[in-house]
Formats: sequence, structure tokens, C-alpha cells
Amino acid sequence: MSRNARETALQVLTACRTNGAWADAALKASLRREGLTGADAALCSRIVYGVLQEQMRIDFYLRAYCSQRLEHLQPPLLDILRIGAYQILSLDKVPDRAAVNESVELAKHSGRGKAAGLVNAVLRKLSRDKAALPPLPDRDEVQYLSLRYSHPKWLVKRLLALLGREEAEAFLAADNAVAPLTVQVDPLRTTTEGLIAELEDSGVRAVPHAWVDGCLELSGTGDLTALESFRQGKFFVQDPAAALVARVSGVAPGDRVLDVCAAPGGKSFSAAFAMADQGHILACDLYENKLKRIREGAGRLGIHCIETLCADGRSFRPEWADGFDVVLVDAPCSGLGIIRKKPDARYKRPDELFALPVIQSAILQNAARYVRPGGILIYSTCTILPEENEHVTDAFLAGCPDFIQEEFALPAPIGETPGRIVLWPQRHGTDGFYICRMKRRV
Repeated sequence: MSRNARETALQVLTACRTNGAWADAALKASLRREGLTGADAALCSRIVYGVLQEQMRIDFYLRAYCSQRLEHLQPPLLDILRIGAYQILSLDKVPDRAAVNESVELAKHSGRGKAAGLVNAVLRKLSRDKAALPPLPDRDEVQYLSLRYSHPKWLVKRLLALLGREEAEAFLAADNAVAPLTVQVDPLRTTTEGLIAELEDSGVRAVPHAWVDGCLELSGTGDLTALESFRQGKFFVQDPAAALVARVSGVAPGDRVLDVCAAPGGKSFSAAFAMADQGHILACDLYENKLKRIREGAGRLGIHCIETLCADGRSFRPEWADGFDVVLVDAPCSGLGIIRKKPDARYKRPDELFALPVIQSAILQNAARYVRPGGILIYSTCTILPEENEHVTDAFLAGCPDFIQEEFALPAPIGETPGRIVLWPQRHGTDGFYICRMKRRV
């Protein structure tokens, strides 16, 4: 493994800190630009995600060994120290000596040669004492869990109130675990059994998801896009929770479907599969570049029933009124249900989230006008906060008597629901996700 993996990880973390870039997008772009593959790409990815997953815990220990306040360190020294500390604390396969030496070299190559001594001293102390590190403060439950799992205190408090101590800690631990790579099989191109056999011939281990039909968990993929089965459009990456939206909606061949906030297109693709590519799906989003990705994905998957349109979900289009059998509203949200895939989502400030329910409600109320009498309205998010989920749909139903919440069934271990459900990683092995099915009265 070359130092280039660590240099690229530093570039990504710097972009996240200084430009507000999302780690997953910045990482993909950097790996492509630097041409990293195989073991180097894996090490770079693990460092980026690991540093973000454990940042608050790492900083606690760095403060114990660094003579300077972390806030006063010149960029990118703090990122370099975090990269080295993460390897020492959490990567057993990386020798401590290599983690220290490579971090010192990063400091030199980043124009901070004078600080190389500080990096060397801090990381060597951390390595020396890692079997007897200072204990995390545990008198305050919130502070302990916040530092132990690197989640902000406000979020820990909300989780404790929602779940209680034991399950809140299980959720926090799940956020820092490696999420399984799950894909949905394209029934227009292949079968589940056929895809499993083809993937295994390519050296990829594929097993059916424990309870969501048509989804596979993959391991040993390498570059997923290089697989022949990917290029032939036989699957696309999607969490099982998101795959359930089409099932809950009950879409059928010949339906007219509106996907209001469609990008990156997964729910439209799932609906097209359920419809056997017969009918019409209008997939909308605010940005043309995102719609281009949907068209490209549909083309690869062999889907012909999807049309894309640049549209604001809050702006009423009278020509669409009462015109759709099913309307999907996968509303913009805090993303706190997918922290295990987007670890930097945890660091959003709570004041950034206050406006979301207003936007979500506006989109839902507008989209409801497009549902035909007797039609179905689905509201979903990838968050676990009631303010963005139940509170939004409860307020909508209270103000729109034309709609009722309608029961639906999911496979075991869930079964019958009262018409809405919150999925949790520690309970269901999926992303944190909310789905609510509502029917317009005839």
C-alpha cells in the first residue's frame, strides 16, 4: 500500500472540512482522479470513513497528548493527526510505526515540515499508551455516549428520549459499523438466482437479503462498476428500506406514477420493476444534472417507462391535478438514518434542521393534489426524527380529510403495520427510514 492512499484521504477530509463537501461524493471523485484501486482504494476509504465515524473520540485522545489546542492547529495538521490516530486506535492491520511515519511524511508533503515533530511526538505518545488510554468521562451519560460513538450531544439526547439507553447505544454503534453493500436485482434483465450465479463466477459473494426479496448483499466486489453484470444493468445499489417503498405503494403494470423528489432514481427504478416497465413514471427533481443520472441509470437497467422533468415539488402544476395513481414523496431530510453510509451527516447543527419540516410539509401538501381519487400517496424519508416523519404526516392528515392512513404489510419480521413504519438499523438491518402510505378517498 502506498502513501498515496493516505494523501488522498487527507485531500478528501480537507475538502469536507473547508468546502463542506460530502465525504462519499468527495471520496469517489478523488479515487477516480488519483486512479486508486484495490488495496490503496480500500485503505483510503476506510481512513476517510473511520476518521469521520470516530472524530470526537479521536479528538478526545489527541487533546490528552497534544500540547496545543486542537482548534489552534494550522490546517491540515489536525486532519493529519486524526488520520494517524485513527490508524493507531482502530486499524489493527496497520503497524503503529507505519501510521506514525506516514503521518510525519504527510506533514512534510503538505508544506508543514516544521510541524512534523509535533505530529511525531503526539502519535508516538498515543501509540505508547494505547493499551492504557485516559478513560472517557462517564459521569454524564450523554457526554460519555457522545464521545464513545462520536455523535453530537443533541442527537444523543434525542436518541435516548426515543429509544432508551440500551437501544440508543445499539443505534450509535450501528452508525459506526460498516454498512453492507446491498443491491436490487433488475427483473427486466435477470433473476435473483441467475445474478447470484453470475456474481459468484466473477468472484463476488452474493447472498439474498434476510427478509427483503429481490435484494442481495454483496462482498468482495472491488470496483462495482467494473463488473460485467453491472454494465449489463442487472442490478443497482439500493438499501432494502428504500426498495420497500415501491412495495408499500402497490404500483402495478399500467399505473401512472409521479416521483416528486426522484434523484438519484432508485425508487423510480423499483417502481418500474414492479410495473414490469409497463405504464408511465414521471421522475422529477430540481436539478438537471441529477435527472441526467436518472436517465443514464434507467438506460443501463433497460427501463423505458421513466420520463424525467425538472420541477420544484412545492410549485403546483394544475395540469397534473388528480392525474396519478401513485405519487411518491421521498422528501429532502436530515439524513440521520443513513449515518453509517454518510458519517458526516451526524455533524449537522440542529439549527440547520429546523426548516426541514416546513419544506417537507409544503412538498407533501402540494403533491397530494396530484393523486387521483382512490389513489395512493407515499411519504418517505431516510431519517429517524419524528419531527420529519410522523409529525409531518400527522399534520398533513389532520388538515387534509380527503386522505386516510392505510395499513400495509411487509415481510417478516415486520408483518402488518398501521400504515406507517420507522425502520432502524439496529432492529431491522436496514438504513433508518420512514414510510407512510395514505389513500385518497373516492
